[in-house]
Amino acid sequence: MKLLYVIAALFAFAAPATAQADFDTQAKFAVLMDYESGTVIFQKDADVELEPASMAKLMTLAVVFNEIRAGRVSLKDEFFVSEHAWRTGGASSGGSTMFAELNSKIPVEDLIRSVIIQSGNDAAIVLAEGIAGSEGSFAAMMNELAKQIGLTNSHFTNPTGLPDPDMHSSARDLANLARYLISEFPEYYHYFSESSMEWNGIKQANRNSLVEMGIGVDGLKTGHTEEAGYGSVTSTAQGDRRLIAVVHGLGSMRERTEEGRKLLTWGARAFERFTPYADGAVVAYADVYGGENSSVGLVGKGEIALYLPRGSRDCLSATVDYQSPLIPPVMAGDEVGKLNVFCKDQLVQSAPLYAASTVRQGDLVRRATDALKQLALGWL
Repeated sequence: MKLLYVIAALFAFAAPATAQADFDTQAKFAVLMDYESGTVIFQKDADVELEPASMAKLMTLAVVFNEIRAGRVSLKDEFFVSEHAWRTGGASSGGSTMFAELNSKIPVEDLIRSVIIQSGNDAAIVLAEGIAGSEGSFAAMMNELAKQIGLTNSHFTNPTGLPDPDMHSSARDLANLARYLISEFPEYYHYFSESSMEWNGIKQANRNSLVEMGIGVDGLKTGHTEEAGYGSVTSTAQGDRRLIAVVHGLGSMRERTEEGRKLLTWGARAFERFTPYADGAVVAYADVYGGENSSVGLVGKGEIALYLPRGSRDCLSATVDYQSPLIPPVMAGDEVGKLNVFCKDQLVQSAPLYAASTVRQGDLVRRATDALKQLALGWL
């Protein structure tokens, strides 16, 4: 991996750029992520294993949405409420429930809405059994998809998040899971911001109280068990920027609401938007081995917009990294590198970089010349 230092352009556009403000939270685990780039701009024990509680239902929803996209399930399908789902997740269980009736059939769309709004354990089990036949088989699907998404510190054993010693996740994985749901399934995201749902004559408010606070929060999921404490995965879009926040391990619903609000508010206000590179502007050049040209320009997809900490221009630096040397053919539009922006050695944002033009394999003389150069540099 080759690093190129790109500092001058950022300084030119960052006046007055500022250092990241100090921030802390009472949450035991926390992550604040920039949705577009996936950059984590605040973290606290982000990779420590935690009990996800009902936030595990986000993984349940990811599987359900994938099944719908694959055409194996439709929103209008009706799934049967088994005795297991009724007893384990129903009213008598003492947990969050949809109040589904035993032996009834419920449309998939209503089950999805219940999982999101009411955190219905019975609804989650009905979905799992309707899709995979059992909770165990569905959990295997959850773990397979988790690997595909890139969740490296998660293992799921049931679709509800009910306590199990073998189930765990991390704040970073939960944030990445939320990012996956928002980006991959925008057509279903409106369910997360519904204020309430009524089923079987019982109306329940969205358990994510931030949705109704008027601060732009439009999802995603809360969770709580006695051992794990209170947690939430939330997201807000303010202006043209979306943030994803995870807090967990708090002592009450009030603390969960307040700490989630504080983290999102800080993220929205502590950074300001800059556009150091216009659409098509070359950020750096990457070496190409054996190509008809010896390098290729690296550009953003459209203009590169960065959200940098308010306060001090002295903190800014940036690097471009890419796997060097590139091997032709390098096609225009290929993602080949990344712009990393730092403030006092802390990564505050990353942006993908793409080849500005196509570089095909060079002639024999070009390849031989580059081979000698690479040999001299010890790369061959």
